[in-house]
Amino acid sequence: MEEIARAKLNLALHVRGREPDGYHRIETLFAFCEHGDVLRVDEGEGLSLALEGPYGGALAAEPDNLVLRAARALRDRFAVRNGATLTLDKRLPVASGIGGGSADAAAALRLLTSWWGLAASEADLLEIARLLGADVPACVLSRTARGSGRGDALVEVDLPGLAGTAALLVNPGVPVPTGPVFRAWGGVDGGSLPEDFRLGRNDLQVPAIHVAPIIADTLAWLESRPGATLVRMSGSGATCFALFEDETRRDAAAADLAVARPDWWGMATRLC
Repeated sequence: MEEIARAKLNLALHVRGREPDGYHRIETLFAFCEHGDVLRVDEGEGLSLALEGPYGGALAAEPDNLVLRAARALRDRFAVRNGATLTLDKRLPVASGIGGGSADAAAALRLLTSWWGLAASEADLLEIARLLGADVPACVLSRTARGSGRGDALVEVDLPGLAGTAALLVNPGVPVPTGPVFRAWGGVDGGSLPEDFRLGRNDLQVPAIHVAPIIADTLAWLESRPGATLVRMSGSGATCFALFEDETRRDAAAADLAVARPDWWGMATRLC
């Protein structure tokens, strides 16, 4: 049995303020891609996790992967006695602003609920997810939603024409930890997220460029692609994305990327 940990995009992200505890209030529009990491499960004693894929090695040194934390939380909540052997095919770059570990943890909750045959509702999974990280609840849904608070107060939205939109995700190969980017935010509230996300912005884009200037090059490259209708950074970076008029122009951009910047990671996909 397997589950896709879908790549998350912040189509817009407005930072509204910094709380006394250091967390930030945000307003964002989450969207999800058809592709991402892949998590598999099989019989096993206890809970174990094997890592593979092009970015599996980047997680090997982690003492306690978020996937295992999610699995233990679900097991404890429902008093599960069975074990599970998990294998994560890590295809998305780490510390890249597209969900990564949060999407993997969410996939573990969904996958093990089915594997163990639990009578867990989506509300149950969301309750567990909120204890694991601000983006994990949105990744549990993996459906288009507006997020507020820390990003975990969610309202699903239906945006006609968004599903199936061709997208190209590009990462210049520089991991960008979230903390330094949020700390570099200037502290000015630029206003609420509009109904039309295309009129919004990502308030973390400029701070992220200060942390990793190559993000500006990535955005400029995407903006120069024919057929790109919206170019932005996702989350706190460094992954940037372009939405395209059609898959033909997206695929042409992906082919250009492979030639022009073979050292950059790219993923041609569609929005769910």
